[in-house]
Amino acid sequence: MKNTDKTHFRITFLNPPYIRKFSRPQRSPAVTKSGTLYYPMWLSYAAAAAEQAGYSIDLIDAPADGLDVASVTQRIRAFAPSLIVVDTSTPSIYNDAEVCDALKSALPNAFITIVGTHVSALPTDSLKLSQSIDAAAVGEYDYTIAALADALYNNTPVDAVAGLYFKDGTTTGARPLIGNIDELPFVSRVYKRFLKIENYFNPNALFPMVTITTSRGCPHECIFCVYPQTLMGHRLRQRSVDNCLDEIEYIISAFDGVKAIFFEDDTFTANRKRCVEISEGIIKRGIKISWTANARATLDYETMKVMKRAGCRSFCVGFESGSQEMLDNIKKKTVVQNMGKFMEDARKAGILIHGCFMVGLPGETKQTMAMTLALSKRLNPDTVQFYPMMIYPGTEAYDWYRQRGLLTTTDFSKWLTPGGLHNTVIKTEQLTSEELVRFCDNARREFYLRPEYLLYKLRQVITHPQELKRTVKSARTFIKYLLKGSDVTKGELGKDDHCN
Repeated sequence: MKNTDKTHFRITFLNPPYIRKFSRPQRSPAVTKSGTLYYPMWLSYAAAAAEQAGYSIDLIDAPADGLDVASVTQRIRAFAPSLIVVDTSTPSIYNDAEVCDALKSALPNAFITIVGTHVSALPTDSLKLSQSIDAAAVGEYDYTIAALADALYNNTPVDAVAGLYFKDGTTTGARPLIGNIDELPFVSRVYKRFLKIENYFNPNALFPMVTITTSRGCPHECIFCVYPQTLMGHRLRQRSVDNCLDEIEYIISAFDGVKAIFFEDDTFTANRKRCVEISEGIIKRGIKISWTANARATLDYETMKVMKRAGCRSFCVGFESGSQEMLDNIKKKTVVQNMGKFMEDARKAGILIHGCFMVGLPGETKQTMAMTLALSKRLNPDTVQFYPMMIYPGTEAYDWYRQRGLLTTTDFSKWLTPGGLHNTVIKTEQLTSEELVRFCDNARREFYLRPEYLLYKLRQVITHPQELKRTVKSARTFIKYLLKGSDVTKGELGKDDHCN
């Protein structure tokens, strides 16, 4: 009779070794100029789901801990898993395949599955990179991994598990999106057991912080955003308010010294009524912690006011362009002339804004880029980033540039510079990659080196001492790039992530 104690079946979840501080889990994976490093959130959610199903798990974040292939292999061999789940990304995919080879050599009987945005977009191509990979789990893979573990544990056919691709080119078909995401365990419990909070940094949040999500999917259809188009879909699925509040309380009690929570929803503010409900729930429960979220430049003042009272410190906002034509070309569905009112309301509410501005959009010209820089100065957010559009397989943007011959390379390793920074791999009909990068460097300097901005930041750290640690940590890494600029001969840009 088969042992029903599933804990004897072990699963390793691996964010594989690559360049130290390589932020693989973010939408635009790279080493960042500000030192940003994301939690391996989706991998951790899958680990939580597998443990909930009864299996023993280990989670390794090699780039965060500075682990090389040898040390990772040693730890995995000691744990002796039957299933290894390896996260991937577009710029690291060749490296990730080589890591799978090393793992298979060390544990030839382990079943190796790759996951991530790149794999979901190009499963067959990804599987061809290594004979050591047994399957690719595509899309939202939490329950795909749990079901795969069930099949392996029970010695039943894995080709009955929805959501998989195999080396022979066959697939088991798409797995439906999770309807009730309250079913998933708190991802922060996995963080607590396996990760070091001090490893992770986002300049938009106080340090140290914990990243979670209160929803999956995004109802908007921006052509560049990779998560909705490869992993989580466009159908918005939200956790219940109480479920979110319970996890916030857990984080405060479990993580010593935690200063903030970053809500990494594609668009936390997609449902204004729910924003208010979560905020009022925080206030009613007496929860005291700073928090940050992704938002769109369409949120109203009344909602912001309630969010601020509940501890909301800042929003990460994708303004993207000062040209309405460019915004329409990327299906942003925001209006330039309304952005000033949004900023006025944010200042009135006391919420800081990190503004994201993109160039190299379909139809971009020097004139439209100048409009974007002018908009950034008019809006004057607390912090900004300027970057050429980063595109990834599986997105409408990737197909648009590829079909028009505007990709400068099809070698995914070239998505990064040798040092791991983002590389510009697009051009437009009128602008070269070098011109796009040079504009971003100049725009960054023009924005940040304005005397009025420098005085503003000085006043901020004097009147709000809690901002000092965040500002210094970000500036220490960033200032050398601000003054030096990027290597335009390599297309180097070095952004942090997409905003909404």
